[in-house]
Amino acid sequence: MLSQLRPAIVMTALFTLLLGLAYPLAMTGVSGLAFPKQAGGSLVLDADGKVAGSALIAQAFAKPQYLHPRPSAAGMGYDPMSSGGSNYGPLDSKLLDRVKTDAAAYRKDNGVSGDIPADAVTASGSGLDPDISPANAALQAPRIAAARGLPASAVNEVIAAETSQPVLGFIGQPRVNVLAVNRALDAMQSKAHP
Repeated sequence: MLSQLRPAIVMTALFTLLLGLAYPLAMTGVSGLAFPKQAGGSLVLDADGKVAGSALIAQAFAKPQYLHPRPSAAGMGYDPMSSGGSNYGPLDSKLLDRVKTDAAAYRKDNGVSGDIPADAVTASGSGLDPDISPANAALQAPRIAAARGLPASAVNEVIAAETSQPVLGFIGQPRVNVLAVNRALDAMQSKAHP
């Protein structure tokens, strides 16, 4: 029996060291060398070098002068430690009530009377999606322009500059990074009013 047990223990120890320690350390090292910004969390720094956020994780922006992200179902909202969706089914009354409430608030805040983009009232699977659709951003532009005292064309230019196209032209959808737009708007206004 010992002759059969010994190889099993040795192989378990070997593969634990190889796949549980050596491989993860090697991949961490390679990713840190090949993609240092992404491996470090894609952190966005302010002018003082302090972390302002991550390009990969949504933040709560609620003031009228800012582009608002998708709703979040992550913890108490945009909590990266509680990433996840609500797991409500499409016919769940709690989801339908939340979407109706969010849609009414979105229409009121942005002066919209017709249809609104789905991403304006639905959370992403992680609850932390940093991007919104260009249609969602365009509907928010007049509110942002009015709150900042800017022409709507200036806000739309910033949104257009921060819009990413599908990868390779066909993978995914066009998207607007909320943090990037809000930082660009703040920078534009600080230059105009030093």
